[in-house]
Amino acid sequence: MGEETIAAIATGAGEGGIGIVRISGADALQVAERIFRPRRGRPLGCRRSHTVTYGWVVTPGGDRIDEALALVMRGPHSYTGEDVVELQCHGGQLAVRRVLEQALQAGARLAEPGEFTRRAFLNGRLDLSQAEAVVDLIRAKTDRAMAAAVAHLRGSLRQAIGRIRERLMEMMAHLEADIDFPELELEVQTREEVAAGCAWCLGEVERLLGGARTGRILREGLRAVLAGRPNVGKSSLLNRLVRENRAIVTPIPGTTRDVIAEWVELGGVPVQLFDTAGLRPTDDPVERIGVARTHEALAQAHLVLVVVDAAAGLGPEDREWISQLPQGAARVGVANKIDLNPAFELSALREALGGAPVVGVSAETGEGFDALEAEVARVAGAFDASEELLVNARQAEAIRRARNHLRDAQATLESGLGDELVAIDLRAAWMALGEVTGETAGEELLDQIFSRFCIGK
Repeated sequence: MGEETIAAIATGAGEGGIGIVRISGADALQVAERIFRPRRGRPLGCRRSHTVTYGWVVTPGGDRIDEALALVMRGPHSYTGEDVVELQCHGGQLAVRRVLEQALQAGARLAEPGEFTRRAFLNGRLDLSQAEAVVDLIRAKTDRAMAAAVAHLRGSLRQAIGRIRERLMEMMAHLEADIDFPELELEVQTREEVAAGCAWCLGEVERLLGGARTGRILREGLRAVLAGRPNVGKSSLLNRLVRENRAIVTPIPGTTRDVIAEWVELGGVPVQLFDTAGLRPTDDPVERIGVARTHEALAQAHLVLVVVDAAAGLGPEDREWISQLPQGAARVGVANKIDLNPAFELSALREALGGAPVVGVSAETGEGFDALEAEVARVAGAFDASEELLVNARQAEAIRRARNHLRDAQATLESGLGDELVAIDLRAAWMALGEVTGETAGEELLDQIFSRFCIGK
C-alpha cells in the first residue's frame, strides 16, 4: 500500500472558499510538479518542507485550470509520514475535481477510504486509538465530544494502555524466567506480588471501561423520549428545548400522531429528543399506529422524560402508564404547566417513578428548564472530558477481554496452579490490550476500522 502515491479531495463536498487535493507517497513531489507551475522561483521538488508556494494547476498542455497554493510537507514530518503535497484551490466542485483528475493522470492513484490515516498508523505517526480519534473529532457534535477526541488524539488512551501492558510484560518476564530457568537463582516476583500486579491492572482496566457508556453517548447522542398522556404538553416541551416551533401544538388531544426527532445540545451532551403520540386507549386507527411507535421509541430510549400535567394533577391514568414503562432506561419526571398549579406535589410523581428525579417546568414561561437540562446532563454522565478516557465500542470489547483474562489469572493464582498457566492468561490480556492501540491488530481489523473513514482522510 505505502509504495504507491495516492491522491484525493480532502475537503467536504459542496461549494466553499477553499478546496484541498491531498497527494501522499514517495512520488508526491514529482506528481505535484507535473501539474503545478509556481508563479516564480524553483519547482516544488526543490522547496523546503513546510513551505507554501503560489502558482497555477495546469494540464499537460499548459492550460491553466485554477490558481492554487501548494503546501510541501516532506516525510517523515507529515500527517502520513510520507512526502505530502496539498494543493489548495478554489472550493467549487468542478475546480477541485479537475485538479484531482490532473493528479491522477500524473501518476497518483485515487486513495481508498481512510488510506491517508492508515499510512499514518503504519508509519508510526499515530496509534490505532489516535487514528480512531480523528473520526471522532470530525464527527463531534459538542464541545465535550470534541475535547474527548482531542485527548485521545494527544495519546491519553495510548499512554494508559501502555502503562498496563508494561506492568503485564514485567510480570510475564518474571514468571517465564522462573519457568524456563528454574536452576538459576533469579530474582523473580512472588505469587503475592503477581497477584498485586493483577489487581492493579484490573483496577486500571475497570477505570477505562467506566468511560465506555459516556463515550458512546458523546459520540452517538443520548436518546431521550418525551412520553405522557395526550395534551400534557410534550410538543411544547420539545419546541422549548430545541428553541423553535418544530412540533405542531394545539389544545386538541391526539394532535401528535407520529414520532418527531430533533437534535439539541444539553449540558454539553448531544441529545436526540423524540416527541411522541400521547399514551391512551384509542379506536382511531391512525392514532393507534402513533401509540405503537411511541412504545417502539420507549424500548430504544436511554432516557424517558415522563411528562404529566401539573394543572390536572397526577391521576390514576398517569400511574397506570408509568407502571408499564419498559425497564432499562433512566427516567426523569417532568411536571409541565407548573405555573398553573405551583402546589403540585412533586413528591407524588417521584414516588410513582420509584424515586427518580423530578422537576417542575412550564413550557409556556420557561420556568424550570435550567433544572431539566441539568438533569438530562446528569443522566448522560457529567464529566470533565479533558480528564476522562472515553473508549469506543471496539476498544471496550478488547478491554473487556483483557479484564476476563486478568480475572482468570487471579483465579489461577488463588487455586495454586502452575505459573505457566498464569503467564498464559497474562499474555492473553497483554495481546487484547494491544488491539486497542493497534500493536497486535491484524489486517482484517485494520480494514474494518479504516473503512469507516471518508476518502481524503
